[in-house]
Amino acid sequence: MAQRRAKLLFLLCVLSYAFTVAIAGKNYYDILQVPKGASDEQIKRAYRKLALKYHPDKNQGNEEASKKFAEISNAYEVLSDSEKRGIYDRYGEEGIKQHMASGGRGGGGGMNIQDLFRDFFGGGSPMEEEEKIIKGDDVIVELEATLEDLYMGGTLKVWREKNVIKSAPGKRRCNCRNEVYHKQIGPGMFQQMTEQVCEQCPNVKYVREGYHVTVDIEKGMQDGQEVVFYEDGEPIIDGEPGDLKFRIRTAPHDRFRREGNDLHATVTITLVQALVGFEKTLKHLDEHLVNIGTKGITKPKEVKKFKGEGMPLHFGTKKGDLYVTFEVLFPTSLTEDQKTKIKETLG
Repeated sequence: MAQRRAKLLFLLCVLSYAFTVAIAGKNYYDILQVPKGASDEQIKRAYRKLALKYHPDKNQGNEEASKKFAEISNAYEVLSDSEKRGIYDRYGEEGIKQHMASGGRGGGGGMNIQDLFRDFFGGGSPMEEEEKIIKGDDVIVELEATLEDLYMGGTLKVWREKNVIKSAPGKRRCNCRNEVYHKQIGPGMFQQMTEQVCEQCPNVKYVREGYHVTVDIEKGMQDGQEVVFYEDGEPIIDGEPGDLKFRIRTAPHDRFRREGNDLHATVTITLVQALVGFEKTLKHLDEHLVNIGTKGITKPKEVKKFKGEGMPLHFGTKKGDLYVTFEVLFPTSLTEDQKTKIKETLG
């Protein structure tokens, strides 16, 4: 009886360990943005799109994009291999590490990123692969985002109209290709020629449709950055649709002006405040108050820096700085008595 209990306890420990391992570590399916039951073709298509988006050639100097690119490549290396994918589905990332450490397929070190692209793109660079694909036109929309949304994050709903391919009566020529054949032009003489051969496919037509697109504005996004909806651009028959790209542009603001990750504001104070000091707060984009008062003298056009009160860095935890320029409001006129008192006070 004691031996049976020991075996049962051992089995429970093994199952508990396997469950813990399976839920720990990175989720490769989430990284590639595919469901767990995705087909090999779905995984391949998802990898190609993400790899092209985050490839270092397109994101030079962007450390976050390089990390993302490495994650994507690692996830594809596992999920594109049936043996590794089976191990990952059962035991998670730790199971893959143990499999590789024990001399599993891949030589213990796994396939590097260059090998992935060589196998996936046939020796060409991802840029060359992108050019070979027949794609519809990309649609680029300039999207004004408020400073509030760029500071805190937000969403915008945009109405989108585009052509959609629908079935139509009849047949059409499709999947056309050039085939080489040899034609005899004389005794023992042949000429190589090409002929276009096409299949017969169901006919299609373009129909205009409209719908709302929800665009997520991430904290700290810069002017010129894009939010991309893959394959949501203009379609093309017998090819892949282009992409829909929303290009961010900061909308003018009544209190702040943005320069990179810094904010600039102008505050007007009276001559008395400039000379004797003042207590004053500035309402920020998320409505918290920044104390900009001083007990000293403030010169006209003086600029004061408030560290960490600027815009958040995209994909970061730090913030830029706030620069406040003080404008001094001088009186339009003075009485003789006021002039005398000022002379007495200032000497």
